[in-house]
Amino acid sequence: MRELHGALISIVSVMNRPRNDERLINEAGVRLDQALFRLLVLIERLGPIGVVELADRLGRDYTTISRQVSKLESMELVTRHENAADRRLRQAVISPKGKEMTDSIDAAREQLGRAIFENWSEEDVDSLVRLMRKFADALEQQLPAGS
Repeated sequence: MRELHGALISIVSVMNRPRNDERLINEAGVRLDQALFRLLVLIERLGPIGVVELADRLGRDYTTISRQVSKLESMELVTRHENAADRRLRQAVISPKGKEMTDSIDAAREQLGRAIFENWSEEDVDSLVRLMRKFADALEQQLPAGS
């Protein structure tokens, strides 16, 4: 477990480096603040999603995330609508303009990722993806209800 934890620390540390986000944004050819970049990608991947859940996933204050979602909305990258189950809650969802931007980011991520895996077999990459998904699903199942 110690080695797994060490590997996860390395992965999270690399993923949290602002210069990596900057490189990805530049490679994608999009103009977007780094703080908004992560939020936009999360909304695209997980939406519709509420501000409280976004804040929890990003480890940030919900008031900050709410302001940032409002900014994305003003840029026409996301829209917000009422939650079907609870009309008091509003959820963010990617807009067509936002989806174009995340598609560009995905293409840049694909290009940069290929360099990392250039000496890996296709089977090794497939195994990594399968096992990472299995691990991520198990982690999420361990969260208390409402988290």
